[in-house]
Amino acid sequence: MFQLGKTIVSEDIIEKDFVCNLSACKGACCIDGDAGAPLDKEEAQILEDIYPKVKPFLRKEGIAAIEKQGTSITTDFGDLETPLINGADCAYVIFDKKKTALCGIEEAYNQGEISWKKPVSCHLYPIRVKEYTEFSGVNYDKWEICDDACALGKELQVPVYKFVKEALIRKFGEDWYAELEKVAEKHNQ
Repeated sequence: MFQLGKTIVSEDIIEKDFVCNLSACKGACCIDGDAGAPLDKEEAQILEDIYPKVKPFLRKEGIAAIEKQGTSITTDFGDLETPLINGADCAYVIFDKKKTALCGIEEAYNQGEISWKKPVSCHLYPIRVKEYTEFSGVNYDKWEICDDACALGKELQVPVYKFVKEALIRKFGEDWYAELEKVAEKHNQ
């Protein structure tokens, strides 16, 4: 672990390799698990505001889940998340012709309907950020459904932090990312 400003960062994000391999996993991270994508309060409000523009991109099952549960939910622990369809798929998941899970929010973004790409927790994956009172914990989330992404990352020699560069800059800013690059360069010498 090392500190960058008000973040404590796991060395795994500079040591491990990762490149999403959607053709292999079919977007399993959006349909497996027992929780929705983590959200902050601002993102929950954004989802509520953009829902009318995102709705046409969603599946009927997702629309039903959102209209029953809301555009976001609050867990028993007080955390905000995207709602799920029957405790599995994220309500915002759509599928392409090859049955690969994609994000309906991101599709609305790609089509120019909205200016917000998707929740930062999704954009950052496989990095998870845990907020504490005095700092944020920045960790690599190892999940067996991403083994193909780890293999592809290793083959292409792309460390996790480079794979999620855009998302890390979105979350922490360009100066933070530049400092991360310096730490990674020193670490890898």
